[in-house]
Amino acid sequence: MRVEHVALWVCDLERARSWWETYFDASAGSEYVNAAGFHSYFLAFPDGGARLELMWDGTQRPNEDDRPHDGYGHVAVSVGSKEAVDALTARLVADGYRCVSGPRTTGDGYYESCVLDAEGNRVEITV
Repeated sequence: MRVEHVALWVCDLERARSWWETYFDASAGSEYVNAAGFHSYFLAFPDGGARLELMWDGTQRPNEDDRPHDGYGHVAVSVGSKEAVDALTARLVADGYRCVSGPRTTGDGYYESCVLDAEGNRVEITV
């Protein structure tokens, strides 16, 4: 297993993307947009390793005090296969942890589930 990516909610997606590209030599993939108004970029770093996902949900506005999301959204752990995603998700649910989405294939092609850890933090389990 390995950490696949960490997700960060932002209120200005383009400014955040530019900041990571300018100061950390990150390279952004194509912008992903779904029908509900969710936007994101995955950023890769020169030395490889875990990526950073910048996310904006379409309702956020810069400088608002009452934003629905701020900061880190989830940590994603790659377990290697759809079967492993299904098995670990089932094990966690059987042990009393809440699955908040999936397992499913997302609009941008990821197979994943999302569970809440013992502290209520989102952990995305992905191929």
